[in-house]
Amino acid sequence: MSTLYLDRRDLSLKLEGRTLALYADGARHGTVPLHLLERVVMRSAVSLESSLLARLADAGVGVLIFGGINGSKIATVQGRAHNDGARRIGQYRRYHDPAWRREWSRRLVRGKLKGQTRLLHQALAERPDQRLALTRALAQLTEARTRIASEPELATERLRGIEGAAAAAYFAAFTQLFAEGLGFTGRNRRPPRDPVNAALSLGYTLLHFEAVRACHGAGLDPIIGYFHELDFGRESLACDLIEPQRPRIDAWVWGQFRSRNLCADHFVCEGGACLLGKAGRQHFYRELEPLMRPMRRLLRRLTGKLAAGLVEAAREAHPTGEDRR
Repeated sequence: MSTLYLDRRDLSLKLEGRTLALYADGARHGTVPLHLLERVVMRSAVSLESSLLARLADAGVGVLIFGGINGSKIATVQGRAHNDGARRIGQYRRYHDPAWRREWSRRLVRGKLKGQTRLLHQALAERPDQRLALTRALAQLTEARTRIASEPELATERLRGIEGAAAAAYFAAFTQLFAEGLGFTGRNRRPPRDPVNAALSLGYTLLHFEAVRACHGAGLDPIIGYFHELDFGRESLACDLIEPQRPRIDAWVWGQFRSRNLCADHFVCEGGACLLGKAGRQHFYRELEPLMRPMRRLLRRLTGKLAAGLVEAAREAHPTGEDRR
């Protein structure tokens, strides 16, 4: 299955039989068979009929659309969800189970800390000039991991505090791995204010989209998470799922700047916002895709396993299968 990235002005899509055809300035520029397509990412002005969106959704093709000024608005279209309502019943039941939420959150935070630790150890081997900052951050990550392992009854709120403090320590060291001229002094977003944050934000956004798609395909509600609290408009379960994967995006972004595959010239910074230019986006999408493939498979496995366990939770609520209204 493949991803189609569309980042060209005055592009139009048409359905021709079972094939998606791409037109620019009235000329046909290529086709993609629907059965080979898994997702479409649209960044610039792309025109299509509403019936085509319906056909893509029916075929299980996800659509991610960046719109508005500087692509700051995001819309998604998903295919048909899994039709087992017991999965969502179990999901809501587990939301009200503090012990289950605590264990779920512990696994997420431990996975994220492990990934951050791995990245900083790699950096320590390649950047001995930053030994002080890296070893200091590694010590704080180790302390956080030890505390979580030794206190299994930590409440979810306390876990969030530990994770937040560890993230601050991690980014204090991570910023030291980039050229000073990039202006990367810490994590910022909405909008990102430097090239590194712009790359991180785009990578996280694409990963979040995949997590939402995985939830949708597994019959889960992406809004109802367990580590991230409910917040209006936030897909908290998708946020949960990507937490342990964020260090992989971080490592990839560092690698792109380290090798100068990405550089300041690929970005446009104005009005306090920094965004990838068109040439930079083309490179970004092309190089990120090999990393995203195994991460998509992992998200599908995780949501499938989670859904199976949530069905059991629904059965615990109604062991006889009766409707207890």
